[in-house]
Amino acid sequence: MSKFRNHFTGILIISILIIQSSCQKASPSQSLSETINGVTVKIDYHSPSVKGRDVWGSLVPYNEVWRTGANEATTFEVDQLVLVNGKKLPAGKYALFTIPGENNWEVIFNQNWDQWGKYDYDKAKDQLRIKVSSQTGQTFTEQMTFEITKDGTITFKWEALSLQFEVKPAH
Repeated sequence: MSKFRNHFTGILIISILIIQSSCQKASPSQSLSETINGVTVKIDYHSPSVKGRDVWGSLVPYNEVWRTGANEATTFEVDQLVLVNGKKLPAGKYALFTIPGENNWEVIFNQNWDQWGKYDYDKAKDQLRIKVSSQTGQTFTEQMTFEITKDGTITFKWEALSLQFEVKPAH
């Protein structure tokens, strides 16, 4: 009986480990934070992968609001008033949406940050919108990423596309 129990327990543990490893999220959650001249900037997002798909204009349509990631809305948080590409953004937590275009994108900071995807997106709650240019063909990035540098450059990369905007203290 004891031998059977040990074998059963061993098989059960191995089965759980196999199931757990195969249930990795397709779009894992990511979090990054940086202090820029005394301002803390934090971005939380879920990072989808290309997986051989056509992304721009297909998986992610042009000229439509996009959650800028997967699952819950991507969030962007600052602990004091900042300038984003020279425009004021008050301290707070925001949903970070984008409207992809073939050459130019709109980056949207929306007050309703606690939402799944873009289903509850309300343009009336936009705190700030900025326009940025996208660059293509530089390098291929399989899994969507954000980067924050100490000088305040926020970079978004996915597939063969990247875009940037600047965050500076408003003081």
